[in-house]
Amino acid sequence: MIKTYRKTATIQAEQFDGSEEMIEKYDVKRWRGESFYLKTLEGHLLLNVGDWIATGVKGEHWAIADDVFKASYVEV
Repeated sequence: MIKTYRKTATIQAEQFDGSEEMIEKYDVKRWRGESFYLKTLEGHLLLNVGDWIATGVKGEHWAIADDVFKASYVEV
């Protein structure tokens, strides 16, 4: 049987702008021109300008596409 779930954890998130400050802050690596990658618990994730970098309750980071982020999260 399918059940319905919602997220209960609060996250911190910042929209990636490609600046040197954010590249240093999140240890982002450049990859092929305007693309970047972010080291996560699951490996490296592709990160584009405009994507969100989320930080979880244990300090882990992951990338979320802008449209998915806006559909999934609201500011508290």
